[in-house]
Amino acid sequence: MSEPGSTHELDRRVFRREPTPVADVSLIASEFLAGFEAVDRIDRPAVSIFGSSRVAEGSPAYAAARKVGQCFAEAGFAVVTGGGPGVMEAANRGAKDGGGLSVGFNIRLPHEQAGNPYCDIALTFKHFYARKTMFVKAAEGFVVFPGGFGTLDELFEALTLTQTGKIEHFPTVLFDRDYWGELLDWARVRLLADGMISASDLELLTLTDDPAEAVGAIVGAYREQRLEPAR
Repeated sequence: MSEPGSTHELDRRVFRREPTPVADVSLIASEFLAGFEAVDRIDRPAVSIFGSSRVAEGSPAYAAARKVGQCFAEAGFAVVTGGGPGVMEAANRGAKDGGGLSVGFNIRLPHEQAGNPYCDIALTFKHFYARKTMFVKAAEGFVVFPGGFGTLDELFEALTLTQTGKIEHFPTVLFDRDYWGELLDWARVRLLADGMISASDLELLTLTDDPAEAVGAIVGAYREQRLEPAR
């Protein structure tokens, strides 16, 4: 059980149906401000890369995330992750391999998620809602590797923000056809067929196993938006 006054108890108070103390609101606002200041330190376009913290070094997912991070760095992009182990570590490590800027926005959890050592800019958040805002604010798009509930949360939040026009020109790449393919099949045969989404909503997603294609989808959209010549 969380101790009184802990981060987790604050979140529980926020989500309970009772008056929220002004002091709690101020604490949350200060975390948003710290996040905005960290994002302002990113001096180039960026991509946010997500995936499981449980992926081990030496696995195909770790190797692919490291390669994708390197390719983004070589294309002049910063790499932003959740700052933890697994896919996050691999992508940050790849950014360092490519001589780029590596950013980690970690989260304080009941079972601590240690930060990885490959971040040039690092900030640990207490609250998921502030942290998730920074993933979007910092980035020109998302690359989503295999992961669990947290990864799915970040994926569907990005899709919802794009679908509703809260953010624009924000490509989302699903990396690993075998992992994500059934999800997209379900979206077609249920969501699309039942009229819950439109065909254009599915076009928000790129599915690939190719690091170059993943990078090209986001870098290309960024350059097209700004009418920049391709390198």
